[in-house]
Amino acid sequence: MGGAVSAGEDNDDLIDNLKEAQYIRTEKVEQAFRAIDRGDYYLDGYRDSAYKDLAWKHGNIHLSAPCIYSEVMEALKLQPGLSFLNLGSGTGYLSTMVGLIIGPFGVNHGVEFHKDVVEYAREKLDDFIKNSDSFDKFEFCEPIFVVGNCLEISTDSHQYDRIYCGAGVQKDHENYMKVLLKIGGILVMPIEDQLTQITRTGQCTWESKNILAVSFAPLVQQNRADGEKPDAVQLPPVTVRSLQDLSRIYIRRTLRNLANEDSQGKGMVQRVPQKRKRRRCRRRRINTYVFVGNQLIPQMVESEEEEQPEEEHKEVEEEEERDIGDIEILKQVNILRDQIMALPLPESLKAYLLYYREK
Repeated sequence: MGGAVSAGEDNDDLIDNLKEAQYIRTEKVEQAFRAIDRGDYYLDGYRDSAYKDLAWKHGNIHLSAPCIYSEVMEALKLQPGLSFLNLGSGTGYLSTMVGLIIGPFGVNHGVEFHKDVVEYAREKLDDFIKNSDSFDKFEFCEPIFVVGNCLEISTDSHQYDRIYCGAGVQKDHENYMKVLLKIGGILVMPIEDQLTQITRTGQCTWESKNILAVSFAPLVQQNRADGEKPDAVQLPPVTVRSLQDLSRIYIRRTLRNLANEDSQGKGMVQRVPQKRKRRRCRRRRINTYVFVGNQLIPQMVESEEEEQPEEEHKEVEEEEERDIGDIEILKQVNILRDQIMALPLPESLKAYLLYYREK
């Protein structure tokens, strides 16, 4: 499933296309998508496909098409402080974007069947925390991933405000998923080739809405011998944050706000790069031949040819130069990190405030 929007050259270009096609409709979802580079979740050698609106699979590693993730993010109606459960959490790409919106006082859990994929997701999460400047621009709820079959979740598990299932759900498993949801919560999952939004309106009442026609691989069901008891999946406990964590959150928030005020006071407003100008194409007709049975028949087909008059060429070059300048402004410095490193504090405390990030 995918291919609904044009291919992008980079992550920002992809998001521009998703916005233009109305798959991304709210600012907070757009910010989350721009903060996480989809290409970072691809294996080396496959990144060229990252900005196409197509699903990607390599072994057990799988990413849905960008248009699916954007519809899911919009349908979940995420807010700070909510609890989120990702069934079939995969690479952690979606869970990481969700964490940027629900913030440090939310809950962010994922269950994934394949152990190697959970390890991959943890590596990608660690890389995001250590190396991405986006990490310092948001208050983040770090996802916690566990290995297990999401159809075997312990019956005494707590309920969640928001749930997404990233695999096809058969009708006889629908109620099982609904029970994991709090009253007032939202569940998004594919049922019978429809991405469906389900809102729990009461103890035994739900409202359903079809969002998008989709095609998902079905949930994995473990094969076990007759009478063999399945291993129940224990979801991570919901715990109160420690005083140290609370201190770090509020210190970082204060420094971030001060840094933003300081940069605005000096006129150092960070700008979003303008979208690159697309080249216009003109169609021309050419002769070609096609086989019909064992006969060659001439046929006229249309071919696209780039058209870029000389007077337009200069304008495009100037726009590209402006884009490069804007990108340099965005990548100059990580203001929060510089603020922390400049504080008269022991190195161990600076490292703690940076979430033990490398300089």
